[in-house]
Amino acid sequence: MEVGETLTRFIMEQGRKYPDASGDFTQLMVELTRAGKMIANTVNKAGLANILGLSGTINVHGERVEKLDEWANEVILKAGAGTGRLSAAVSEELEGIYQVPGGQEQGDYILVFDPVDGSSNIDVNVSIGTIFSIFRKESAGLANETDFLRPGCEQVCAGYLIYGSSTMLVYTTGQGVHGFTLDPAIGEFLLSNKSIRFPESSKYYSVNESYRNRWDDGMRSYVDYLKQDDPDSGRPYSGRYIGSLVADFHRNLLKGGIFMYPGDSKSPTGKLRLVYEALPLAFIAEQAGGAASNGRDPISGLRPENLHQTVPLFIGSAPDVSVAEAFLQGRRGG
Repeated sequence: MEVGETLTRFIMEQGRKYPDASGDFTQLMVELTRAGKMIANTVNKAGLANILGLSGTINVHGERVEKLDEWANEVILKAGAGTGRLSAAVSEELEGIYQVPGGQEQGDYILVFDPVDGSSNIDVNVSIGTIFSIFRKESAGLANETDFLRPGCEQVCAGYLIYGSSTMLVYTTGQGVHGFTLDPAIGEFLLSNKSIRFPESSKYYSVNESYRNRWDDGMRSYVDYLKQDDPDSGRPYSGRYIGSLVADFHRNLLKGGIFMYPGDSKSPTGKLRLVYEALPLAFIAEQAGGAASNGRDPISGLRPENLHQTVPLFIGSAPDVSVAEAFLQGRRGG
């Protein structure tokens, strides 16, 4: 691997490690990243294109849908369907399973994705992203919910695109985490971050503290602990909360820290979606030496009960997640 290597070449070289590799996965990834380029291009001219504001529809979660969400959802579905290798897909903007025309016969893979994480921030020029995960289809015939309701350890690939000062793709296939930056001059994703690992020391915690009054005692105690002055343990941590999951996770992945979206008295299971947000990022975190938990159990071991299930999420540097679990389970006080 060399810095500057194209994404396509990188994926092909990785595939050569598997004698039975057919090239189908490479083709699917190339098309998904092409969709990412289209989204990045549109995001970069958001103030000029007619994609700002609400679409007027409500999604399955009862949330008002941004125009960008609907458009990006269609772009990704069309890109995946065009490969002939995708059988079906599930996204934040779809109530049920999208069956790809002809995918029953040709598609070996299924896709889950959040088309635009943090889309409500686009009109204030804050970094947003796309989260995705790929599984192999197991059932014969049309893909069904059983294909999608699987633990994270069965993922073939997970990744995200972040649209910020530059557009980056970060992904894993279980062989480490690698980052690619889009060079707009040539329209290619080039290897920029090899074998990403969480730093040994942490700097940041990311959580929406306006919900503090809804938290339980363990959660409040943990955040208080992070704010305490203790240079030997690297505290206090600096609070950084962007409000875009991908952006918060990406910063902590590169700089060290923990992102938290706990359950609370109003939303006991939190608001983040297990299938297409928590599981993909958990796979990435673990491959980068980090951890992801619902406060008690590893996210990667959870088997979803429905397509849009929500889950509390504590994700980042492994020591931080472990300490958070201790506070949340009452095994440690401030």
